[in-house]
Amino acid sequence: METINLHRAGMNPMLLSNTNIDSFSANRIPMVFPVSWDDTSVDEQRQPELIVPKNLPFIEANTKEVTMEHLKDDCIIPVFSKDNEVTISHQGFIETIYDAASKVFARETISSPVIRASHVVKGRIPEALHKPVNALLETDKTIYYERMMFCFDIPTIYTDINGNRLNLTIGGVRAYNQENLYSKKTAEKFKVFIGFKNMVCCNLCISTDGYSASMKAMELTGLLRSALELFQGYNMDRHIQTMNAFQEYGMSEAQFAQFLGRARLYQYLPAQQKKAIPSLLMTDTQIGLVAKSYYDDEDFGRGNQQSLSMWNFYNLLTGANKSSYIDNFLDRSLNASQLTVGMCKALAGDPEYSWFLG
Repeated sequence: METINLHRAGMNPMLLSNTNIDSFSANRIPMVFPVSWDDTSVDEQRQPELIVPKNLPFIEANTKEVTMEHLKDDCIIPVFSKDNEVTISHQGFIETIYDAASKVFARETISSPVIRASHVVKGRIPEALHKPVNALLETDKTIYYERMMFCFDIPTIYTDINGNRLNLTIGGVRAYNQENLYSKKTAEKFKVFIGFKNMVCCNLCISTDGYSASMKAMELTGLLRSALELFQGYNMDRHIQTMNAFQEYGMSEAQFAQFLGRARLYQYLPAQQKKAIPSLLMTDTQIGLVAKSYYDDEDFGRGNQQSLSMWNFYNLLTGANKSSYIDNFLDRSLNASQLTVGMCKALAGDPEYSWFLG
């Protein structure tokens, strides 16, 4: 078995194999790195083959793209009302996570953050309190966004699964609606992830050890420390193994239809029965999008095949998840990964997720 030793600055060497994996075994799979390191300058060495994705956002529902300059120049920063302590700003959050990524992946190319926001909260400056709406100037208005998500790619670390290029991607979510701004300042909550983005469709792929659903911090230094721990603890190799193994499994149209029906039933199960079944976080509307994409999606739909590969199934789930609101998006992304792993095991005879196949 041929092996390849890959060294990346700021991280430990990884020993990777160029053999195919069998099921969810511990064997390793190849990752594609564009260059090897020597004393040549980074700019001269690293010219990665950048894949230009379709012009698709990583999340769609009720969001718009905003810039860092807009957040810094045009948005106010909310405070905790009882002590007037300022919250950690969206831009401070983004810059801190970017700084953590720059430390862990010190010699890699890192793209600029793409930021999407929703649920704008509008206000007025005190001087404009009694002005009629049609007389308000832009300088009289204040805004901030209740919910914000961002991500940035590290395109010099990537792999290929079934012809789809996946770039290493880092990002996070901030949702002020999950803070009690009417109290005194306490540790603030953030969601941070490290995973991969499918450059064909901009679907995000998240694993359990690459996601912190409740990263708490009182200040930016604490947030930086927690982000560094998350990135350093992420098992990139194992994540790729798991996704690559999805290609080894497939379901027939009858099995797929059975899953769709059971997924719709899941929302209405008695509480006791639901507790005995693994969690499904997708909504009925999203399950409907999965069904529609089975026929319509040019990249991951049924096409002319007799069965649907579990890699395609996974991307149908992550594609439907783009309709989630920002504050639920990452939890459902992780659930899509867990569900796909569970369905693969069910197809192999494991009982845990077998309810979804009837």
